Amino acid sequence: MRVDGNIGGAIDGTGGGDLADIAEQVGAAGRVGYDGVWTTEVSRDPFLPLLLAADRSRTLTLGTAIAVAFARNPMTVAMVANDLQSFSSGRFVLGLGSQIKAHIQRRFSMPWSEPAARMREFVLALQVIWASWQGGTRLDFRGEFYQHTLMTPMFSPPPNPWGPPPVLLAAVGPQMTRVAAEAADGMFVHGFTTERYLREITLPLIP
Repeated sequence: MRVDGNIGGAIDGTGGGDLADIAEQVGAAGRVGYDGVWTTEVSRDPFLPLLLAADRSRTLTLGTAIAVAFARNPMTVAMVANDLQSFSSGRFVLGLGSQIKAHIQRRFSMPWSEPAARMREFVLALQVIWASWQGGTRLDFRGEFYQHTLMTPMFSPPPNPWGPPPVLLAAVGPQMTRVAAEAADGMFVHGFTTERYLREITLPLIP
């Protein structure tokens, strides 16, 4: 069994967010024997604390739980995830979630439509981008929501010796659960998920 913890302050984003606090949280997690630390995207960027954590620990798994996918695009997420995977020597886990329509449109001023289909395509685009960097192949992803067809040598990272990071998706309803099972490497269940819902609704959708 793995035991992980949260860094960067409480889940509501209050307190514990300066660099000294984050460094101490990472050190404490290592001292007490945690296996990994995770960041949330509430009132802070979810990626930046993990760069500090990668420097302060050589053993902890580092992940986002979650980063809001639709506040970004596959290329920007692929780039930061690739960097964190490299800086952490292969210990990074990219956890993504969709958030809800109001936040995506009104807080992030980004498009919202068909969240399950869009998330599936988002993950597939990530995989194609990483494969292009790893193998030096031409980037050619053409989807309904995202198109990535330009990657010149100057802007292409070298192959990552650790490979691409695993991708986990946050899912509650049946459609996003199916996407997680089909396209991702794992899934987060919401904190309010009951044992009965998990057993009767979620698990039957996962092969």
